Amino acid sequence: MEMNIEQVKEKYKDEWVLAEVLEEDDLGRPIKIRVLAHSRNRDDTYVAMKKYADKYTYHFYTGEIPKKGYAVAFIIWEK
Repeated sequence: MEMNIEQVKEKYKDEWVLAEVLEEDDLGRPIKIRVLAHSRNRDDTYVAMKKYADKYTYHFYTGEIPKKGYAVAFIIWEK
């Protein structure tokens, strides 16, 4: 189903989203997308990236971005 970014943020609150870009604005920002995968666990969407490697995708988090002065660290565990 085709959606815009705000619709996705409402539907998948506080989740990681992998979406196919269907349309961009003049600055290259996605304005129409189709959700391919979503999860509270970022690693799940990374796995989905391999499945959809042939598509033009946009990967983002729909939750609140930390306030200025806070740091965020991401760790990737390989098995």
